[in-house]
Amino acid sequence: MDKKFLFDVLSTNSVSGTEIAIEKKFYDYMQDKADKVTVDEMGNVTACVNPDASFKVLMTGHADEIGLMVTAVGEDGMLKVTNIGGVYATCFPGHKVRVHTKNGVIYGAVVNSRQMAKNRELTAKDLRIDIGAKDKEDALKYVSLGDTITFDTDVRELLNGRITARAMDDRIGAFIVMSAVSRAREKGASIGVYGTSTTGEEVGAQGAYFTASRIKPNIAIAVDVTYTSDNAGIDTAVTGDIRVDGGPVICNCPTIHKKVNSLLDNAAKSLNMTVQYEAANGRTGTDGDVMTRTGIGVPFALVSIPLRYMHSPAEVGSLKDIEECIELLAQFLCQLTEDTCLKPF
Repeated sequence: MDKKFLFDVLSTNSVSGTEIAIEKKFYDYMQDKADKVTVDEMGNVTACVNPDASFKVLMTGHADEIGLMVTAVGEDGMLKVTNIGGVYATCFPGHKVRVHTKNGVIYGAVVNSRQMAKNRELTAKDLRIDIGAKDKEDALKYVSLGDTITFDTDVRELLNGRITARAMDDRIGAFIVMSAVSRAREKGASIGVYGTSTTGEEVGAQGAYFTASRIKPNIAIAVDVTYTSDNAGIDTAVTGDIRVDGGPVICNCPTIHKKVNSLLDNAAKSLNMTVQYEAANGRTGTDGDVMTRTGIGVPFALVSIPLRYMHSPAEVGSLKDIEECIELLAQFLCQLTEDTCLKPF
């Protein structure tokens, strides 16, 4: 696993609609690690191995992150904002932020007060960003309406091979699918292997729809993150017992293809790898929900990384889980053949 590149990806701005910088990094990185690398009109970057093969598997991880967008500037020079994606507004007061402008990053502080701290119904429209401007005219010299805002945080290694960063959801998924393409190539995969860093998942998954519609895969795998139950996370009665360092997570869901899940299980067993299982009772909230509805329909599965404190400025995950997910997907791809049958009987 290329940890240096992973940390570079996690340090790059990619609020939905502004993924160009991160997608360029994936495009450049994969040039010598795949047989073909392309970018489409939506900005999705796809790395492919064996592009002439008739049996195709598409893996996606979304490159976009949640954030804020500047909507107005007050007479006092304070920025007013709206949310992009599932932002928890209560995470923002008192935090430093980065405003991504056409001329580069400027820094700001999110206004905080005792009254705001007590407001459990806080929304993005209640937030104000102080960039140090004297007034509205001064602020508009530097900031434009539509500029995006992210937490001013860094990637840090914690104890026991764990890491923390903002928006590991789902830049680690995009990193995993690209790494799995490269590893499947090294291991001699014979089918068509496609890995895409998709755009816009947090605001509707249009990137995944565009990609799957073009590629027309036989199987689609969404690689994302999932809530853990080991700390301030999910109710195990609802989705299962999921833990950081417990290994990749395979999702059981009525819309997920049982045969594909079985093939993933077989790959894990061949590696003597422990995997975890979560449950969903309908939509998964990932690229997979969109990809399965493209073309004549696509069997899909969801493989996830356990993540603590999702959609916060300091998400926590495990390098071990990331590495094992890469290896699981590469093994899964190498076990498939052109005549793999997905019919249940």
